[in-house]
Amino acid sequence: MTALVSTPTLFGLTGAALVAIGLYGLIVHGDALRRILAFNILGGGIFLLFGVIARRGAGAGFGGDPVPQAMVITGIVVAFSATALAVALVRRLQALPPEPEDEAAPAAASTEHEEAA
Repeated sequence: MTALVSTPTLFGLTGAALVAIGLYGLIVHGDALRRILAFNILGGGIFLLFGVIARRGAGAGFGGDPVPQAMVITGIVVAFSATALAVALVRRLQALPPEPEDEAAPAAASTEHEEAA
């Protein structure tokens, strides 16, 4: 029985789908944590695409190059640490008490409007 789609093609399509889902999430969602999650999905798709491109070269008879694998692993570690930092900053911002409304600014604007009339 033959496969309809080869394994590298399936991984490439999956990576492209993850990139599309991540971009959609970045554009549509306004909440900071959802945008961080969408950015991580986008990054996962890019890492998968990069791994597939590196693997296709090795599958074509060329020697396997360990540099793309090292770059993907390094990228995953950097993405994880950046995500941890971003989530910590967002949680800190959400924990801050809301700033009080400045009552003097609207009053000053209304007196200027009355003086002009």
